[in-house]
Amino acid sequence: MARRGGGQTYGFPIYCASWLPLSHILTPPPSSSEEKEKKEDAAAADASDDSPDPPPPPPQMAALGGGGGEGRSGVPNALVVAALDSAGEPALDPEPVLRMGTEEQVPYRMAVHPRGDGVLCAFPNGCRLFRWESPQGERPHNLALRADREALTELTDAGLQLAVSFSGEGSILATGGEDGHLRVFKWPSMDSILEEPDTKTSVKDLTFSSDEHFLAVNRSSGPCRVWDLKSSESVANLPREAGEIFGFCRFSNQTDNSQILFITAMQGDYGKIISWNTTSWTRIGSNKITHEAISAFAVSPDCTLLAIGTIEGSIIVLSSKNMRVLVTVKKAHLGIITTLAFSEDSRTLLSTSFDSTARVTSIGSPKRHGISIWPMILVIILAILHKDLLAKLLH
Repeated sequence: MARRGGGQTYGFPIYCASWLPLSHILTPPPSSSEEKEKKEDAAAADASDDSPDPPPPPPQMAALGGGGGEGRSGVPNALVVAALDSAGEPALDPEPVLRMGTEEQVPYRMAVHPRGDGVLCAFPNGCRLFRWESPQGERPHNLALRADREALTELTDAGLQLAVSFSGEGSILATGGEDGHLRVFKWPSMDSILEEPDTKTSVKDLTFSSDEHFLAVNRSSGPCRVWDLKSSESVANLPREAGEIFGFCRFSNQTDNSQILFITAMQGDYGKIISWNTTSWTRIGSNKITHEAISAFAVSPDCTLLAIGTIEGSIIVLSSKNMRVLVTVKKAHLGIITTLAFSEDSRTLLSTSFDSTARVTSIGSPKRHGISIWPMILVIILAILHKDLLAKLLH
């Protein structure tokens, strides 16, 4: 697998991607009670001695999905799991940990369960769930996936779902179809929480609040609708201004424990991010970000960063507090960016594209949250040089 333009290519257009919650996927090795007692006795005896360093944690991993679709294009449809190679500039390893063909069906959307229940993939005809199989022991390179034919029977023939998501705790699943059908289920029972058929508009995006209280849904036209998941009732319709077309939506926690809803929109030649108060459901901010159409959007797990990807292949990372641009990578990909996902520590950003590449962009160094250390270092060096030169001239 060759690296192309700063990204790793896996031989097929990548439509969806997600980081994996390895701590919930890997199974620790079993130990008998006798072995446990021996370990406890040894630990107590060696409490005053220097104990060996614990084994390093497994590398971060990402799941990627895509392909060439139906027909005889020669481009495979597949799910791939790749590990993060942190030696030097971060990048995904060219040799995948796992590669599973999906026959004639291309995975267009993906939702990885946050507690390790598997990977939900949206195919043109419906959804399928793939369960993790991992031998006992913390060896991530032995990961495997198997299709669970008995799960998701409610969605097997539901058609293409353009938006799929698990809530933060993994107790709720929401899907939004190309046919406009919104479905929300309890997980894993698949008991229905709410359902809204709509044959006039497609669902473009949806997002859960961190407390699993609200679900925001953007459609191909019209306002953003917010649902109360406790009552299964709509509580707000967030209106567009003249010329706005809503795209993606994400909730974000604030330092005072309140939440903000961010919505991307196109208005004329500008891509913008709109902020909404989640108590009054009023618009509290609107910032023009780019002249390129926005094709992907993400909020970091620590809620301090926002990222947008564009149809021209560019990446922009901003501060969620003041919308200051922190990182810009022009032409990060040769084609439209399909997915953005922050790592669990919010320090790296995964991006994928139709150009078959997956790229990892470091956010943590040398620039973090809008403060660059290099200008300060340069000023100090210049000040020292100026002082030395002045001293020589005076003497």
